[in-house]
Amino acid sequence: MAGVKPDEISNILKEQLSNVKTVSELEEVGTVLQVGDGIARIYGLRNVQYGELVEFESGVKAIALNLEEDNVGVVLMGAANSVAEGDTVRRTKVIASIKVGEGVLGRVVDTLGQPIDGKGPIVGETFEMPLERKAPGVLYREPVAEPLQTGIKAIDAMIPIGRGQRELIIGDRQTGKTAVAIDTIINQKEFYDAGEPVYCIYVASGQKASTIAQIAKTLEENGAMPYTTIVAATASDPAPLVFYSPFAGAAIGEFFRDQGKSALIVYDDLSKQAVAYREVSLLLKRPPGREAYPGDVFYLHSRLLERAAKINANDGIAQQMNDIPDSIRHMVKGGGSLTALPIIETQEGDVSAYIPTNVISITDGQIFLESNLFNSGVRPAINVGISVSRVGGSAQIKSMKEVSGTLKLDQASYRELEAFSKFGSDLDAATKAVLDKGERNVEMLKQAQFSPLSVEKQVAIIFLGANNLMKDVAVEKIKDFEADYLSQLETRFPEDLAKLKTVKKLKKDPELMDVMKNLAKEVAGNYGA
Repeated sequence: MAGVKPDEISNILKEQLSNVKTVSELEEVGTVLQVGDGIARIYGLRNVQYGELVEFESGVKAIALNLEEDNVGVVLMGAANSVAEGDTVRRTKVIASIKVGEGVLGRVVDTLGQPIDGKGPIVGETFEMPLERKAPGVLYREPVAEPLQTGIKAIDAMIPIGRGQRELIIGDRQTGKTAVAIDTIINQKEFYDAGEPVYCIYVASGQKASTIAQIAKTLEENGAMPYTTIVAATASDPAPLVFYSPFAGAAIGEFFRDQGKSALIVYDDLSKQAVAYREVSLLLKRPPGREAYPGDVFYLHSRLLERAAKINANDGIAQQMNDIPDSIRHMVKGGGSLTALPIIETQEGDVSAYIPTNVISITDGQIFLESNLFNSGVRPAINVGISVSRVGGSAQIKSMKEVSGTLKLDQASYRELEAFSKFGSDLDAATKAVLDKGERNVEMLKQAQFSPLSVEKQVAIIFLGANNLMKDVAVEKIKDFEADYLSQLETRFPEDLAKLKTVKKLKKDPELMDVMKNLAKEVAGNYGA
């Protein structure tokens, strides 16, 4: 010490005192009162917010859902056995969110955004996206005016879907609801290859793990995984993870939508999600309503589905959009869209049950799949009579709108007359003509799974059906005729086939119509009765 000068001592003291914090930093903590069934009640977190993440000593996170006078009810987002009564809980002051980036494409993640496909961590930059977020206001939306091609003839022709639309897929179990959604995802490969991708998110809520693995394998085999993310909450996962899984999917979809890109999200299915929400609500002792669902189950689905939208193309307006997360504010562009295909399972075709009626009232139309049609070999088993798209018609390409204009009416007339014809009375020529045409159109609209058709090929084949150009083809040979016709059209008249995508009015292009008619007559000669 003898060698230390007094001025040096004062300098050392000043340096040390400069780092002293005079204001105490307080961390709000609470104590676990009760835990069980994926629910914990906590005392002491007086200022916690609804939807805020809280963290236990063990590292398990939970989301605050019930804010009561003397305690807070939270749902655990992990194993309940690592949480015990008396454990300390601290606030994170962060509303529940997941990390999203381009790296989630091609991956299978859980509700918390953690990869579960064994391919290592998510690569690239990630951004915090909240699970719960206000839907874009009216000012920031645009009408649906751009088609989202599903590749399924019956849908693209009669129940078209536009980008930014919410179209419900509804039907009993094992009627092909998931198949329609997966085909739609596979069909987006055409746009991905063309450099105009539609990013797809498939949310599996409460599905069997084996089913999810099979879907991932199917998408991989069909080259759809590079532009797809699967959000998986299996049947064995805790109920909170199942009920939050669609919100995690919506957050990923919004990440792409807010950058001016197109995204498609499939919720498979919201019936199981509603059951998980009912379980959580009853455990939190919320009062039950109709079918024991809580009173806010309608709001659960409406705030989720309203997040699907077509955003205003003006960048300046889009950047003023409500509730933009700070993490992506600098990346926001206009013109993006998020299209939602929620799936609802009915019991015995009962669409008047609580959850089906709720979701029907929120969405912009429904694709109704029927067990009787499925069992009789009509696949996809779409009941055209009660299926409807409230906005997609304005998003159809011009040629498809023209050729499919009468198809839905024709099929409705056919279904009506078909019922009467079963009585076996003699039919007049006009009735017989309607039945023959309808029967061939039903065959024409059948489509194998995982074989979506490009829109120009759909227009070519529906043109034949609408104009009754298959009347000389035997009903059982319609599929063979269709394959042969499209193959010859593609090889012999590729320019005319490509033109079907862009032509404004077919009737003003008689040469194009003659090509299709003459080829149909030529090919039909090989498939007569």
